[in-house]
Amino acid sequence: MKKIAPISSTVPSRLQLNGTGQYSKTIDHSTNTLRLESPGLHLTIRATHSSADSEGKLKFKFFNALAKSRSSAFGKLTSLFSGSSKVDPAKIEELEDVLILSDIGYDMSASIIDSVTTTLKKSRLSNEQVLDVLQTELLKTLKNGEVGFDLSGYPTPAVILMVGVNGVGKTTSCAKIAALLQQQGHSVMLAACDTFRAAAVEQLQTWGQRLNIPVIAQSTGADPAAVAHDAMYAATARQCSALLIDTAGRQQTRDDLMRQLNKIYRVIRKIEPSAPHETLITIDAGTGQNAISQVREFNQHTPISGICVSKLDGTAKGGIVVALAHEFSLPIAFIGLGEGIDDIAPFNADDYVTSLLGTVPDHPPVN
Repeated sequence: MKKIAPISSTVPSRLQLNGTGQYSKTIDHSTNTLRLESPGLHLTIRATHSSADSEGKLKFKFFNALAKSRSSAFGKLTSLFSGSSKVDPAKIEELEDVLILSDIGYDMSASIIDSVTTTLKKSRLSNEQVLDVLQTELLKTLKNGEVGFDLSGYPTPAVILMVGVNGVGKTTSCAKIAALLQQQGHSVMLAACDTFRAAAVEQLQTWGQRLNIPVIAQSTGADPAAVAHDAMYAATARQCSALLIDTAGRQQTRDDLMRQLNKIYRVIRKIEPSAPHETLITIDAGTGQNAISQVREFNQHTPISGICVSKLDGTAKGGIVVALAHEFSLPIAFIGLGEGIDDIAPFNADDYVTSLLGTVPDHPPVN
């Protein structure tokens, strides 16, 4: 997947200078370009990057986002399994408690403990080796959910339906994914189908203006299925490669609201039988085990194809990602790593696990 670093963190590769004097500054996020203009000046700076720089920045974003989880629940593992002290049943029991408290869930925690116990029966493990077994088990589970997000092969437009409960950061995640796709060279459109939450339409329109992405919207209280209908035809007419549909947050226990979501789904399929091509449920990383029921209930009304975990930087219990990967055969499509527009990334199991357990990347990139 092509990654483009923010303008502020890169060295310009091309300068076009045709004058001097005072100037105004404009950043075009759609082309990752800085423009300086005045009557006597026309300057264009386009950001470039190296693959190594982008990967290094991403590793540190994962590491920083998991700081709270690493310093609380998982931080206990560092002191528990350190030095040359003996690995005994009491330590293994404490390990299980830490895993459960970190939101990994009982079933996954039990599976990890079984693996550690089985290995201990075969040979004595050092403290470091116990952590190695833990890392192996986490990666084994998470690698199944590590799938690249690729729109190639989908018809135009590729339709991405965003669903989830209230307050999980769904609209912001929708905008962040749109920006990421735009950076990869896709032409993107947004549909504001959250017509019930106050200022929801305006929020998405503001993101659209900032990113130079068109937003299809109607007034507050309009039928969200009608907005989806209009957006489908608009995206097709403009030959957009991706259409992201933001929907209203709804509790999974509200059958009436879930039926409304199903109506949006049916309207989309009437226009394009293969759509939506991706249905992503946004899960707040701090939700805890209720995230499991959210995915299960939404999946009954609108088949879920992937999970977007938001606000990972705001929770001290980063284990819910593991629980979701263990419980469902669904990819973790995206991870929210902060508040910035570029603080989202396709899920990377290695970066997640090393950040959770405290393995620091070698050298942070220099901005």
